[in-house]
Amino acid sequence: MEAVDQSTTLDGRSALPRRGFDFKWLIIGGCVILVAYFALIPLFFLLWQSFFTPQTATQPAVFTLDNYRTAYSSSETIRLFLNSLQFAIGTALFSFCLGTLLAWMNERTNTPFKSLFFALSIIPLIIPGVLFTVSWILLGSPKIGLINLALQKVFETDYVFFNVYSLWGMIWVDGLHYSPMAFLIMTAAFRSMDPALEESAMMSGANVLQVAWRITLKLSWPAIFATLLILFVRAIESFEVPALLGLPVGIQVFTSSIYQAIHHYPSQIGLASAYAVTLLAITTVGVYFQSRLSSQGSKYSTMTGKGYRPRPMDLGPWRFLTAGIFILYFLLIVVLPFLVLLWSSLQRFYSVPSWAALQNLTLDAYRFVLTYPTMTQSVWNSLVLALGSATIIMLVTSVICWIVVKTKIPGRWLLDNLASLPMVFPGLVLGLSIMIFYLNFDIGIYGTLWIMFAAYITRFLPYGLRYNTTSMLQIHKELEESAAMSGASWGTTFWRVILPLLKPGLVAGWIYIVIVSIRELSSSILLYSPGTEVVSIVIWELWENGQYVELSALGVLFIVGLFILVMLAQFVGKKFGVKEA
Repeated sequence: MEAVDQSTTLDGRSALPRRGFDFKWLIIGGCVILVAYFALIPLFFLLWQSFFTPQTATQPAVFTLDNYRTAYSSSETIRLFLNSLQFAIGTALFSFCLGTLLAWMNERTNTPFKSLFFALSIIPLIIPGVLFTVSWILLGSPKIGLINLALQKVFETDYVFFNVYSLWGMIWVDGLHYSPMAFLIMTAAFRSMDPALEESAMMSGANVLQVAWRITLKLSWPAIFATLLILFVRAIESFEVPALLGLPVGIQVFTSSIYQAIHHYPSQIGLASAYAVTLLAITTVGVYFQSRLSSQGSKYSTMTGKGYRPRPMDLGPWRFLTAGIFILYFLLIVVLPFLVLLWSSLQRFYSVPSWAALQNLTLDAYRFVLTYPTMTQSVWNSLVLALGSATIIMLVTSVICWIVVKTKIPGRWLLDNLASLPMVFPGLVLGLSIMIFYLNFDIGIYGTLWIMFAAYITRFLPYGLRYNTTSMLQIHKELEESAAMSGASWGTTFWRVILPLLKPGLVAGWIYIVIVSIRELSSSILLYSPGTEVVSIVIWELWENGQYVELSALGVLFIVGLFILVMLAQFVGKKFGVKEA
């Protein structure tokens, strides 16, 4: 008899005898190494660079603490820290209050048109941050802002009613931009909440506001806290708003300081790294509390096995006011920003709307954009990066999720945390750390599209993990065991059984990563070079060159293209059983 090797499954149980090397270990090992490479290297080199002077052609890098002394020994640092906290806290509170109010009206009241509003809620999410900020500059600038000009004409005064170039203006713009995120999260929380307690309170004589304050919000406290943490982390890492609105008037936060340090001559990479370490620490604390809260929210559960259908609160005549709030919000976040970009794109040079300006409408800006030397290449680069990174991320994280969920390998929780580590990296910090690594270890990808590909995979890896984990938990182990008993190898089982069953999560995660990759700017701004520009970088360059009309034309085309992409993605998602992207 020939001797055969007895192998065991990853969860410790015996398996059928197999000969030689099991190919699954090569795939599993490769995915684990890939995750460790993308997750740990940026963190290590960011910390390393913060303690060294920049390496030049004539001078090697030298260990120093001067970066931290420069960053944190002056009174300007305190102002920088306070500006960052005020901006992040203000943005989080404003977007949360606005989004929660809209979610409550949508889920708990009889406001007219609420189903239509929910369908339209995805549109603001596809507008890139740089375009949304530019549109509000055209709306709220003290000199050329249409809102100020209209109010000054109505009241016959020179008073500046709204100044977007201020800390409150920054909070307003970023808060509006993130409010759809708060709306969608809180809508999900309100929708999954059993309304029996609210109905009991109303039967006891409580009015609508008392029920909302004392019942609805208190029962949704875990979702409230989680939403605030998510919004705070997103605001503290925001780049577009601080760069476009804060820097021109001297209001600096950590992200804008990092950008300025990198573009200082000579480049102060060590100083930027020291700033980035603090920003990384802040986001790490926020993500930590968010994960702790997610695991402790069961005591607030109100959903039971008994079916129910919420009975909306009757607002009476006030329902027309809430409908007006919906319409006003949609005007502020979608209609006005898009219309001001559209108007600007039809001018030879930017001018405020007037009868005289109507005589100068032209399509020259669109002709300029369509014939722009780097436009075709930037669109191609954006598509390659988005489609490629989404595909790699979803396939790699499907293997990682299988290890974490379906096996009993000791320390698998560490692999889960490792794959989630990039979530704490703000986009600008991630781009900085990857730039530092490939500057010091030249393997031929610095200045090419591959370095941006590495950044995108690293940045969006945790999101692919979350989508796949949700679907993997729904697949029972018996399906794999049945395939194994039928003689299927691990590779065949994974390809023919696991991946098809993961299809809803795979498709949803792939769609999401494609969309956010195409509009990504913060992690690309430090890594691109001539020939590797993406569409968001071209928009940024047009803004820096003062080509506002051409930028507006590109912005209109970009938003329309993303909208078509989202509609196609939703169609594909529904076809595969995915309800939302």
